[in-house]
Amino acid sequence: MSYRFMRVIVFFDLPTLTVEDKKEYLKFRKFLLREGFIMMQESVYTKLVLNGSTANLVRNKVRKNKPKAGLVEMLTITEKQYSSIEYISGTAQQMVLETDERLIII
Repeated sequence: MSYRFMRVIVFFDLPTLTVEDKKEYLKFRKFLLREGFIMMQESVYTKLVLNGSTANLVRNKVRKNKPKAGLVEMLTITEKQYSSIEYISGTAQQMVLETDERLIII
């Protein structure tokens, strides 16, 4: 079986004006972290997945846990495409293990 590692990237812009909005924001963010997403930037999270089938499962989970209001977008790309990110300002996070070593296959 060959693996084609992919990245699911979630972008979101959620309202935080009311107490309820803030609760929804925190709930969604905690969901992403529990699912193994890591923060690339504020409101941009990414997750390394094994293949396209696993990416579909992850995307379906995000759809089921979306907040009531706001904008949530997803992009799925190959790991090769992801590796071509160019850092124009700042540097990559050094504390996060972002390789297939952090994948857990059940």
